[in-house]
Amino acid sequence: MSHSPENPRPRLGLIGFGAFGRLVARHLAPFFVIHAYDPAMPAEPVSDVSPGALRVAADCPVVILAAPVPAIPGIVAAIGPHLRPGALVLDVGSVKAVAATAMRDGLPGHVAIVATHPLFGPQSARDGLRGLKIALCEVRGGQTRQVAAFLRRHLGLDVILTTPEAHDRDAAVVQGLTHLIAKVMVRMEPLPTRMTTRSFDLLMQAVAMVRHDAPEVFDAIERANPYAGAVRRSFVAEAARLAHDLSDAPEPAIRAA
Repeated sequence: MSHSPENPRPRLGLIGFGAFGRLVARHLAPFFVIHAYDPAMPAEPVSDVSPGALRVAADCPVVILAAPVPAIPGIVAAIGPHLRPGALVLDVGSVKAVAATAMRDGLPGHVAIVATHPLFGPQSARDGLRGLKIALCEVRGGQTRQVAAFLRRHLGLDVILTTPEAHDRDAAVVQGLTHLIAKVMVRMEPLPTRMTTRSFDLLMQAVAMVRHDAPEVFDAIERANPYAGAVRRSFVAEAARLAHDLSDAPEPAIRAA
């Protein structure tokens, strides 16, 4: 994954060019010649990106699936015949067990697979990637540590090596609760904007980071993660228990001046 005048930039196929696909392209363009495919590819030219057919993107030595989790099985089936032996395929979905299984079962055995989850989005990465976190899960082919080294060295990312199952357990809490609370608070708007505390401002900053995510991101986090339902039920039960405790509390006595 290095280049020089004698070793020009390798080709990278980017399948999916939504908000996150564009973020990927912007940060990887200095290191790769990017061939992007998306059925809704923008008509206007995109700097440092060559739009093309699916088979062209799939024929690259490195292929990134920047598509919603439910779309992964269909994409896997479509790109399989076009993948070259020894290629590296990665996804960037927020649920890893589903994506890892789809890629392991559906992609030809001659490609390496790393399931990844960048723990950031276009909003949280607007000031750059350095110091942000990304989870990497080895699926097949033994290239995970090389990918980790590239991400650390060239993008400054904090790499977390994990398994798809361990990732999903943690993400059910970390993302599941964040997006659930954000969705509830958005539905409660309008909320105060002038007379606020620092803690409330920080909470609203967290809401702002996810409020414009595509609906399929929320659905994947809350529905596709097999552990999210239990976390959500536990949170709602604890909130209901606390509300019940508060309703039973005696009203404070107020003395006349």
